Amino acid sequence: MAADQGKPETKHRAGDTEQLEKELAEMTRLAEERRERLLYLQADFDNYRKWSEKEKGSVITHANENLITELLVILDDFEQSLPSLENEKNRDGIRMVYQKMVKILAGYGLEPIECLGKKPDPLVHEVVCRKRCTEDADTIVEEIGKGYVLNAKVIRPSKVMVAEQVSGKKGEENG
Repeated sequence: MAADQGKPETKHRAGDTEQLEKELAEMTRLAEERRERLLYLQADFDNYRKWSEKEKGSVITHANENLITELLVILDDFEQSLPSLENEKNRDGIRMVYQKMVKILAGYGLEPIECLGKKPDPLVHEVVCRKRCTEDADTIVEEIGKGYVLNAKVIRPSKVMVAEQVSGKKGEENG
């Protein structure tokens, strides 16, 4: 009896083996189901993480756009005041502040819309008046309000004056 202690019983009945094989097959199936579910959850989480990062970027971009749009009013005030400061001793300082502001906003993707001498584009220009002159018809001759693009999106269209061709007949009233 002392020789039997510590050794597992090696005799199994045929029914026990079949039962163990069934349990093993069931456990293997459950393990595979859980593995597949884990893979789906990992993929879902990865998709959520990517969506979350994209959404965060979108919120930041929108917030920057709102802030920059509000700062354009100050930029306009600088542009309008600089010509009147030619005789002021502080003009260089104010010009420097203006240039720094332009540089900072450009770093965030702000670009002025170029328009003089071009044909008006309704996506970036707002024609507010026409001027009779000898320039080519439907050409922008004056920028009344500066327009801006932020990261390829128009945040404020340029307000422009467009040339209207004067007829070449002398002595005739053009009006």
